[in-house]
Amino acid sequence: MLVEDYLNQGYDQRDDYASYEGAKFSELFRRQRELPFGSKLQNHALNHRLNQEFRKFFPTEEVVPIIRNPETKRYWINEGLLIVEIGNDRHNLARSIIRIIDAYVAAKKDSFRRFIESCDKIRRLHAEAPDKARTFITGLVQPNIDARIFEIVSFAIMKAHYGQQSVFWGWTEDDLNEEALVLYKTGRTNANDGGIDFVMKPLGRFFQVTETVDVRKYFLDIEKIQRYPLTFVVKSTDDTPALSARIREQARATYGVDTVVDRLMDCIEEIINVPTLLERFGEVVADGKLGEVIEEIIRQSQVEFNVGGIPGDGVSAQRA
Repeated sequence: MLVEDYLNQGYDQRDDYASYEGAKFSELFRRQRELPFGSKLQNHALNHRLNQEFRKFFPTEEVVPIIRNPETKRYWINEGLLIVEIGNDRHNLARSIIRIIDAYVAAKKDSFRRFIESCDKIRRLHAEAPDKARTFITGLVQPNIDARIFEIVSFAIMKAHYGQQSVFWGWTEDDLNEEALVLYKTGRTNANDGGIDFVMKPLGRFFQVTETVDVRKYFLDIEKIQRYPLTFVVKSTDDTPALSARIREQARATYGVDTVVDRLMDCIEEIINVPTLLERFGEVVADGKLGEVIEEIIRQSQVEFNVGGIPGDGVSAQRA
């Protein structure tokens, strides 16, 4: 959006971007909702997420892509990242960046469509070839899988797994009710929703899916919900004791006070890794719930990827 604004104002042909008053937040917000995969975005990408992702991959770089003035709600792209000087030649990368984004969007759309088509094919064939269906889903619970697909498949497996369990509760010991555990997905993937991806009824357990073992991310999620216990579903093949030890080690290095570290570690109710998910998937399949998992994956994917309603084939056609 900011590179678009930069080009729309003609700054790729001028040298006075430093004096530009900046793009209005309201206009950027409207524009992001028009772009593919942007209909549910809030302000997090502009205000925090993009710059943090940039720092993660370029930790020694002092600049960040987005510059903003919180008081005026004006935003700028960091022009220093758009301009490359080679010898005496000066190259502006703004239009190339837009073309790269267009190509990336097209590739992601194609990937998601093929994923949905594969799921649908597996749904039709799983009764005849259950081994193929099981292998297909097992391949989706791996560290190199797209984060959104991993979250959706994890949810489908866990929903079927917990759905086979029930609890007894009541106001008195003579008046008990049996209720099956039900897992709910609280919103879209990668949403800034206070660290709650799934919620379980009636136990009130909270689940957060994550790709990282970054203690700051874990404890930020915990603090967001006032240290309510969280179960972390981690896209990692490392065993859970090793993951827990890494989190504790980082926590000690960050906070340096054992009581603080212990209090925060106590808020991690459980760590579910890739091997645990695959083990639970095996149990679900053994109980005849493979079709249920496939149906849930398809249902959640259609919502997440807006299948059949993804706007356009790219973003170029929508350029101002």
